[in-house]
Amino acid sequence: MNKAVLMGRLTRDPDITYKTDANDNQLAIARYTLAVDRRYKKDGEQTADFIRCVAFGKNGEFAEKYFHQGIKIIIEGRIQTGSYQDNDGKTVYTTDVIVEGQEFAESKKAKPDDDGFVNVPDDVELPF
Repeated sequence: MNKAVLMGRLTRDPDITYKTDANDNQLAIARYTLAVDRRYKKDGEQTADFIRCVAFGKNGEFAEKYFHQGIKIIIEGRIQTGSYQDNDGKTVYTTDVIVEGQEFAESKKAKPDDDGFVNVPDDVELPF
């Protein structure tokens, strides 16, 4: 079984591209790097791994619309390895997580509008 579950913060905004499939449909491809804290600190300082992630289709569109640098997310997917030849003819090995599911890891803080009122999401049950 090839399954990875990671929680971390985006190092920068996702890089979004669109490709056309065989049926002339546009397919969103989002590429982003997730900084995942290691469990143990080295010399008292937190260390992190920087994991490359690729989200296709609806997951790519979701990343384009809602993800930005610094946001904390949880992803699940599979690890995929590959290789290619660089311009110098050297083999470069790659490891990516192909995103199969993604969600927010922390809630968005409610901020007042310009008029001083707080927007309450529709799915919140009010006490009155």
